[in-house]
Amino acid sequence: MPRLPRKRLLVSAALLPLATATVVFGTQLAASAAANPGPGFPAHYAAPYAEMWNNPSTLMAAANATGNKYYTLAFVISQGTCNATIDGDTPVTDAGWNGAINSLRAAGGDVIASFGGASGTELTSCSSVSSMQAQYQKVIDQFNLTRIDLDIEGSVLDNTAANDRRNQALANLQAQYAAAGKTLSVDYTLPVNPTGLLSNSLSLLNNAKSHNLNVNLVNIMTMDYGSAMDMGQAAINAATALHTQLGQIWTTNTSAQLWAMEGNTPMIGVNDTTSEIFTTGNASSLESFAKNNGIQELAFWSLGRDKACATNGTLSDTCSGTPQSAYQFSSTFNAITGSSGGTQPTGRITGYGGKCVDIASAATANGTAIQLYDCNGTAAQTWTVASDGSIKGLGKCLDVTAAGTANGTTIQLYDCNGTGAQQWAKGTNNTLVNPASGRCLDATGPSSANGTRLQIWDCSGAANQQWILPTV
Repeated sequence: MPRLPRKRLLVSAALLPLATATVVFGTQLAASAAANPGPGFPAHYAAPYAEMWNNPSTLMAAANATGNKYYTLAFVISQGTCNATIDGDTPVTDAGWNGAINSLRAAGGDVIASFGGASGTELTSCSSVSSMQAQYQKVIDQFNLTRIDLDIEGSVLDNTAANDRRNQALANLQAQYAAAGKTLSVDYTLPVNPTGLLSNSLSLLNNAKSHNLNVNLVNIMTMDYGSAMDMGQAAINAATALHTQLGQIWTTNTSAQLWAMEGNTPMIGVNDTTSEIFTTGNASSLESFAKNNGIQELAFWSLGRDKACATNGTLSDTCSGTPQSAYQFSSTFNAITGSSGGTQPTGRITGYGGKCVDIASAATANGTAIQLYDCNGTAAQTWTVASDGSIKGLGKCLDVTAAGTANGTTIQLYDCNGTGAQQWAKGTNNTLVNPASGRCLDATGPSSANGTRLQIWDCSGAANQQWILPTV
């Protein structure tokens, strides 16, 4: 996966205050006791990659802004001397990162530590199984981890001797922790084409199986294919191909179990191949596919890029280069968190006068009006009744404006954020209730004219509050 070059990090350090810059140059840092235990992970979740060369405060900033509770820490790498460190220069006892992990866990979240990356030196410099095992254990115990990610790509992926040592070391650790009543889930993050994994990745996974390593999931990097294409469809095609490939390795697993072994990680916005652009619409399509098929994890590269650039089309380490609101990809993927998987009803919602719930002008901007309109079968009238209580259209959510609770508060389209303003529940007599306000979705007037704005109002069960939701 892409990673900031060391020289770029060193240059940025020169611009920081001395107390911060010394982190980069290896001055003695405040050490921390082991992080507190975490709550673990739901069956389905989003865990964006958070760059560990950024400030540890980025975790809680993103969690507070989006409600997303799970993050993949990128990266733990070696200094070329079989010594696992944060970003190659910071001890894993660093008080800042251990504190950030504790804060996130106190808020109900958890982290995965990712080893490797495209530019980092993974623990291949550990020449024996035991030395490699000791370095993994050092990090696992310090961060109190139940889940780790191995981002293996480039020349490291072709190092079959190191791959064999790694799989042995991790299998040993799984057995060791299991004997102590603890869990260690192991994820592999691997490069992919839209047609699936290449032979070197398949060899690595077969080797893992031969050592009885329990691979929790295979997370595919759906990015940087080398030419322009529909990046959402490419990610879906790669996931479908992976499902078949996993079945050829873990032959006794059911189809549902194979889908639950998958993760999917695009590079949001402009990829390193700049003609490849993963858009917010692609994110919505991938999230729906993942949820409907029971994929375990969605992630993306990277948290620090989850905002718009000053100029669209820019390839940057600090913004996506595609039109978006701040944290929009985080919010979109977070919709999978806690879902049970399986198909969610998708189709039109009909109401007063037989008209359809419609996104005005098929616009996707935050604040777009939700109205009644003649049913026409367009995407602006296609809604997914999600298992998390939200109702989604055009990649965003049906939202009570400004989280209002008063009669007459209008309904709009807005980035999905998991708040009470976006929760809906079926009430009596086909009503649709917003539990946060205790009021019902209502056609203003009452009127069935095209363009009639929807609002919340005291629940009465009247005809202008009755809605027929999709069932398949």
